[in-house]
Amino acid sequence: MLTGNTETHTSLIRKMKKISHSPEETLQLGKSLGSSLIAGDIVLLFGDLGAGKTHLTQGICYGLELDKDSYIRSPTFTLINEYSGRLPIYHIDLYRIENQEEIYSLGLEEILFNHGVTVIEWAEKLCSPKNPENLMLNIQDRIEINIQIISDSEREFTFNSFFPQPRTPPVFTLL
Repeated sequence: MLTGNTETHTSLIRKMKKISHSPEETLQLGKSLGSSLIAGDIVLLFGDLGAGKTHLTQGICYGLELDKDSYIRSPTFTLINEYSGRLPIYHIDLYRIENQEEIYSLGLEEILFNHGVTVIEWAEKLCSPKNPENLMLNIQDRIEINIQIISDSEREFTFNSFFPQPRTPPVFTLL
């Protein structure tokens, strides 16, 4: 997880932890977060395989008012899925990306810096190899979520937000 480099951009860093005891609570956690997101937000997801990144993303999409009948899947092979909620939602999966050149070839800047919400799974691939504290593509304002597997059904979510001005955190009602 990144600690936040503030050399060129001063950001307010807020940290919060939540425990989910079930996939349903993870979905609700994502929904609460999604309902508070605004145009241009970037959500970076860090965690091992099976940690719940895609399940959390499903909740984020529902919080952004995506139709409940929409099929939300990890874009492991397509790399990018786009959904239409109250804002455009861009779901990016970097799992199969092997190097920085592949990331740059995706042209993500057009997606990241627009009027939608971007959720990126396997965000650790965006860390600069020379300085892991820095992110590629000039990503500065963001929400980072590190997901730790506690047990088969429990997950610990650590939220770090990096924004230049304070924002009201989402209300997590189930946790």
